[in-house]
Amino acid sequence: MARSNLRIYREPVESTPSFYTADEANQQTVTVELGEVLPLLADAVASQRTWLSDFENDSITISADLYEVLLAYQYYRHPAA
Repeated sequence: MARSNLRIYREPVESTPSFYTADEANQQTVTVELGEVLPLLADAVASQRTWLSDFENDSITISADLYEVLLAYQYYRHPAA
């Protein structure tokens, strides 16, 4: 029987801590274009990834015009009862 050459992966050593206090976590933000995030989120939702539930109660900041478009979309996509 052939012997497999499996190796143990050890994560790279980081110079920054892998945990943050609440204040540190709030200060760490990244600004990205919506076009970068949407395909990933859409795929995660379609694939029913469980990690999405970890972020259900997180707040996000969006522009006022996007918010208005989303409200209109929400209103018009529901069929009249």
